[in-house]
Amino acid sequence: MKLVDTHCHLDIDRHFPDYQEVIQRAGKAGVVDFVMAGVVRRGWPRMFRLQTAHPQLHAAPGLHPMYLSYHQNSDLDELAALAGATNCVAIGEVGLDYFVQGLDRRAQQELFEAQIDIARAHCLPLLLHVRKAHDQVLATLRRKRFEHGGIVHAFSGSYQQAGQFIKLGFAIGICGTVTYDRALKIRRVAAALPLDSLVLETDAPDLPPRRYHGEDNSPEYLPEVLDCLTELRSESRDEVAVQTTLNAYRVLPRLNRPKQTGSSSHKVQNIL
Repeated sequence: MKLVDTHCHLDIDRHFPDYQEVIQRAGKAGVVDFVMAGVVRRGWPRMFRLQTAHPQLHAAPGLHPMYLSYHQNSDLDELAALAGATNCVAIGEVGLDYFVQGLDRRAQQELFEAQIDIARAHCLPLLLHVRKAHDQVLATLRRKRFEHGGIVHAFSGSYQQAGQFIKLGFAIGICGTVTYDRALKIRRVAAALPLDSLVLETDAPDLPPRRYHGEDNSPEYLPEVLDCLTELRSESRDEVAVQTTLNAYRVLPRLNRPKQTGSSSHKVQNIL
């Protein structure tokens, strides 16, 4: 069994000071690739150091919509440079968050659109953060004519909204939320969508499966998501594991591409 954790934050040192042990435990659980989603610019250097040191770790730098006060205009210039010069597999975690009260929606929109432009210029997919703003994100992607797809991280929308994202080339991220009995909406969506539209993720250290409620999440718990998804669907565990992994490699094609070494690391250092 080979699984891909399509969204985690192993690059955040305070949560994963022992990240090498975490990688080893997750590897024993079948996780062979880990996509590290960016949050703020100051996290990018560690992300790329980890990617350089560990072939199973993959960088997706981005500017999260919840942390507007941390971002500067120059961050976008650096992100564009990284997208063009390094082994990024996606731009993320980007999008719109209408759940958190008080976040400037206009500033979020401008930041989101700027990062869409960067991803499009470099033919990179997006890792989308979307809360209470699915229709707004869909409308933006259509208006910007974004054609490189990606993943809707920790999907929380409706079946109909999921279908619209799928038509735009996005896979639907299924995480620990699906393991909670009370999460009726996402459980129904996860059971009903075509299997070739789903990918697995942890969002570690956030969104732990039910069995680890109240604890930090970890990529080694990804099989818990797989098991729950299998219980909700008609396919076998092996079928779900194989197809979700194939889906991850399809929507994030650079996961399959050998990483550049040497010159790429020097370019990162020069940019950051």
